[in-house]
Amino acid sequence: MNLIYLDNAATTKIDDEVLKVMHTSMQDNFGNPSSTHQFGRKAKSAVESARKNIAKHFNVSASEIIFTSSGTEADNLILYNSVLNLGVKRIITTKIEHHAVMHTCSYLKKTYDIVLDFVNVDKYGSVDLEHLEELLQKSSQKTLVSLMYINNEIGNILAIDKICNVCRNYDVLLHSDTVQAIGHYHIDLQKTPIDFITASAHKFHGPKGVGFAYFKKGFGILPMLHGGDQEKGARSSTENVHSILGMEKALEISIFNLEKDKVHIESLKTYFISELKKIVKNMEFNGFSSNLEHSSYTILSVRFPIKNDMLLFTLDMAGIAVSGGSACQSGSNKGSHVLAEILNPIEADKTSVRFSFSKYTTIQELSITIDKIKEILN
Repeated sequence: MNLIYLDNAATTKIDDEVLKVMHTSMQDNFGNPSSTHQFGRKAKSAVESARKNIAKHFNVSASEIIFTSSGTEADNLILYNSVLNLGVKRIITTKIEHHAVMHTCSYLKKTYDIVLDFVNVDKYGSVDLEHLEELLQKSSQKTLVSLMYINNEIGNILAIDKICNVCRNYDVLLHSDTVQAIGHYHIDLQKTPIDFITASAHKFHGPKGVGFAYFKKGFGILPMLHGGDQEKGARSSTENVHSILGMEKALEISIFNLEKDKVHIESLKTYFISELKKIVKNMEFNGFSSNLEHSSYTILSVRFPIKNDMLLFTLDMAGIAVSGGSACQSGSNKGSHVLAEILNPIEADKTSVRFSFSKYTTIQELSITIDKIKEILN
């Protein structure tokens, strides 16, 4: 049985060149970056070189990049700092954010009594810009707007330039969970002035367990973890040297090959949409998932016209890996909070599947998947 992996929004296969960099680092560069001897200095130099190279991809300075264990930690670090360090009294977000943002915002509201407002989204999951402005006009409290660049379940791309303009006009801070965008889209933080962004290496063919947070220069950072002065005092913990170097290499490869990979993956998505339409009548696409202009080329969220609780399991038994929503909730019986927010109860109860593609996905794999879906549904 051929195994087919179509869950790249959950995690991606590590690039072979990344594995080589990590293997070499684990063998030859094992010193603790906090140590003052030559082994430590070598490791520290490698970490700082990676920080500098990563920063260049976003047109920012190295001092604005803080290494973390994940995108989730980066989101938490930013949100905590906005309230505990930067004086934010109100956060505006949506109900379709990743739980790394939603749950953290709810905790901050409960614990620190901040105001938590939700901007409306339409039936496609797009942010209502007029409502955002209405919310910003209602209060002069120091505010952080937190909106994800690409939704991890339906693939919608945020109108980031418009959001930046609104936030600048009202003099509020802007945080964007960019986990699904980095490595797949160019982000120049001088042209697109977001104050805080997050990354997770395993979303762009790097290792799990490493990511980073970007804090725009001028914002001090209070650590959530205590016990050391690593990351300029922003995050106590011995740096994960080999994973940081793996992330650096994965980002370098992803950005260098971005346009080529985008053309390849867009052609796969276009093909898959076309073939699905041929075999499934009355099928719908969640959000702007089928629109290549308004959704990520790596994500396709399909809503089948029936409820089939065994569809994902049957595909898995056939060697085809997909997701019914966010993989962060795998093993949970809860439905997608994103789909529940944008669909009516009848539509939300139908079976939705997220297919997500990478540079390693092939037409042949998609053709086999189409045949298997046809077999299951007929």
